[in-house]
Amino acid sequence: MKGQLADQLQPAEETLEAEKASFLKQPKAVWATAIAAVFAFMGIGLVDPILPAIAKNLQASPSQVSLLFTSYFLVTAVAMLVTGFVSSRIGGKKTLMIGLALIVVFASLSGLSGSVGELVGFRAGWGLGNALFVATALAVIVGVASGGTGTAIILYEAALGLGISLGPLLGALLGGWQWRAPFFGTAVLMAVSFIALLALLPKTPTPATKARLRDPLLALGHKGLRTTAASALFYNYGFFTILAFTPFILGMDAYGIGAVFFGWGVAVAVFSVFVAPLLQRRFGTTNVLVGTLAALLLDLVGLGLAAGHSVTAVVVLVIVAGALLGINNTLYTELAMEVSDSPRPVASAGYNFVRWMGGALAPFVAAQLGEHFGPQVPFFAAALALAFAILVAAGGRRFLKSHEPHLV
Repeated sequence: MKGQLADQLQPAEETLEAEKASFLKQPKAVWATAIAAVFAFMGIGLVDPILPAIAKNLQASPSQVSLLFTSYFLVTAVAMLVTGFVSSRIGGKKTLMIGLALIVVFASLSGLSGSVGELVGFRAGWGLGNALFVATALAVIVGVASGGTGTAIILYEAALGLGISLGPLLGALLGGWQWRAPFFGTAVLMAVSFIALLALLPKTPTPATKARLRDPLLALGHKGLRTTAASALFYNYGFFTILAFTPFILGMDAYGIGAVFFGWGVAVAVFSVFVAPLLQRRFGTTNVLVGTLAALLLDLVGLGLAAGHSVTAVVVLVIVAGALLGINNTLYTELAMEVSDSPRPVASAGYNFVRWMGGALAPFVAAQLGEHFGPQVPFFAAALALAFAILVAAGGRRFLKSHEPHLV
């Protein structure tokens, strides 16, 4: 019996060692793309520490300022439908370059905004650049990285986690001096990324088959991908309620908010890269997904109970949420890339179109609920959204089971 168990465990251990080695031995183009992705993802949490300062300086309400997230993610979601159409005609590298250039332009314009309306509009343009870059970056990393899709997704999630953690830190360091500075800082970083990718990323061939505009929507006809995307929509509502609404209830300056969300982002990064794969191999994708969604639901209920009563409890629960979000980010991304028979860029576009809608809705709805009903209600609403995420994932378990890894 022991001999059989050892025989079963040995291939799994060899696989883990091979993946660990391949994770570090990547072409320069992969590292350049991943670093650029870090800078791109920094734009998500960049405004977190300066939301109160923006509201004060531009004489705007929390719900008006929350539109910085809503316009960004709404345009990102819709633009996901055209990323495959564009990249399949001009190639991945050119698409990345256009996306980076748009981010540089609109991040700079955001720093020059004279009203909250202008800022919201420029963030929408930033969202277009982000969509072209982020969707294509994942496909490029998967195509160029050594070690298979699993390694590429971990690299991508590492970039996501690092970017999300560093974004609030940069926003705090620069925003504590001047609220416009983080936007200009991002523009500089993305310009550096543009130059690096121009030099290091080889020309990517255009696919033999051109993607059609309707392909991402058709891909959602697959029950596994549709289940993943629908569950992720509700999950992202909870994710961005925490990210966009919490800064308004902490009562801290930019440095304090930045420190809290830096800790949150570090938890996202560590648990997405190191913990999620271990749990997935041990318990299976769907079991871990449903379990961490349930834990996040309880965390959001705790945030609702603590909001307005204990800043310390809110800070602790936000960081704990980061750990749970990190695990789920990896699982959702891997499911989206592997669960259907559609080409990965097409599946990714359809999935991201649906899930970013949750990111677009949450900031504005949460701020409205907070303004009219108190700071507790947005978190309870987010907990309800997590309940729907669980029901969708559990109800579609049979469509996701085909993706379950070998359990050890």
